Amino acid sequence: MQKDVSKAISTFEERQKAEARAKVEAFARDLGYLLAELVGTDTKTKRVPAPVKYRHTENPALTRSGHGRKPQWFVKALAVGKSKDDLAARRRYAAGSFWI
Repeated sequence: MQKDVSKAISTFEERQKAEARAKVEAFARDLGYLLAELVGTDTKTKRVPAPVKYRHTENPALTRSGHGRKPQWFVKALAVGKSKDDLAARRRYAAGSFWI
């Protein structure tokens, strides 16, 4: 019986919160805003892709960040005898003409 009472209270509170949120969102919408704009927080955060560590020597569009499973081109290049340093992505200086 105690579990039923606790469950009833928690579902009631969740419904109350949902109703309050709907009212606040409707009010903000009437004023021409989104709730996230007024509160200052976004509901979703975007994931930033990992930087490129390795690049295919013949096709620079093929890249590897060093995370997760190794792509087939990377495995084949290592099997042929290339080292990870041979496949390392080079970065440009701000001037754009120098490679490191």
